[in-house]
Amino acid sequence: MKLNHLNLTVNDVQESRDFLETYFGMKCIGSRGDAFAALFDDDGFVLTLMKGKNVKYPKTFHIGFPQENKEKVDQINERLRNDGFNVDLPIEAHGYTFYVQSPGGFTVEVLS
Repeated sequence: MKLNHLNLTVNDVQESRDFLETYFGMKCIGSRGDAFAALFDDDGFVLTLMKGKNVKYPKTFHIGFPQENKEKVDQINERLRNDGFNVDLPIEAHGYTFYVQSPGGFTVEVLS
């Protein structure tokens, strides 16, 4: 069985879309202004974003973007830090990993 899609309610659809396209290579295949966007990854997974107000996910909620190696994790981490995101350096935990808070109100894990 394969997960086909996931919908996230976000504080700002455009900022979330830009974040996911810029740092994780997702591609928007359709949107409805500031209210909705549908993004695809390279494997055909669909992540939809819908506008909400004062979105608050549980503390442990996150989505993950696995990378092929530690160097790629380091590259994404450095790019995020250089662009002003508050991220810790990657650590060895359940893999080589770090977390970042997205502009849309959800947390992203980057790991190898």
